[in-house]
Amino acid sequence: MPLTIIGAIIGLFAGGPVGLLVGGFVGYVAGQALQRFVIGGLQVAQTALIESVFAVMGALCKVDSVVTRDEIKAVEQIFGMLRLNEEQRRLAKAAFNEGKQPNFDLDAAVDRFAAISRGRAPLVQLFLQLQCMAVAADGHVHPAEHSMLVRIAGRLGLTEADVAQLESLLRAATGSAAGGPPGKPPQDRLDDAYVALGVAADAPPADIKRAYRKLISKNHPDKLAARGLPESMRAVAEERSREINAAYDLIKSSRGFV
Repeated sequence: MPLTIIGAIIGLFAGGPVGLLVGGFVGYVAGQALQRFVIGGLQVAQTALIESVFAVMGALCKVDSVVTRDEIKAVEQIFGMLRLNEEQRRLAKAAFNEGKQPNFDLDAAVDRFAAISRGRAPLVQLFLQLQCMAVAADGHVHPAEHSMLVRIAGRLGLTEADVAQLESLLRAATGSAAGGPPGKPPQDRLDDAYVALGVAADAPPADIKRAYRKLISKNHPDKLAARGLPESMRAVAEERSREINAAYDLIKSSRGFV
């Protein structure tokens, strides 16, 4: 119920018709103040999220000593994926450049993101996915990049296995999206697809289908939104679902089941 109405009702009981007017006015003022507080808080949280994502991304892309054109292109694509406006892009670029500096405090930046996410697992997972997307854009993840990803994941309560699954998911999806001759996909790409789905290469079709359905359901954008995922990250969740589908399609193509 709007605070204007609540204030008016309280005022009516407390002071009759005059109280009705006074209470309504007080409720209206309180409602406006609350709205400004909530909107302002959301803007602050959004700014902090952008700065955390791209500062850490800058550090990751620089850890192997060079930021490639492919990585820069991937970062710009992420701008679009997150639907950043001009001001937000300016903040993101500044944060990315800050992350590239030799004296950048990576652990502090990751801890700031942890405070923003407040343990919301979907947001943490997609934060790490964005980092993987950036550093894998040039076709491989450098050992130094992988080590830093594991370090970041550890501070966020995730494991090296979580990082390996994300990397495998990206490799499998990127390979399948690139096209190529029909038939059995390359073995290394197929291996990545099995790791991405969390099943053994010799698992029966029923187990593979069950693992796929569980993973795709767990990562459905609507379910993640219900668990606290910001709307700005929805496109990242949708991309993750596409990657899961791509990995599953690789396995189906190789094993010949539908």
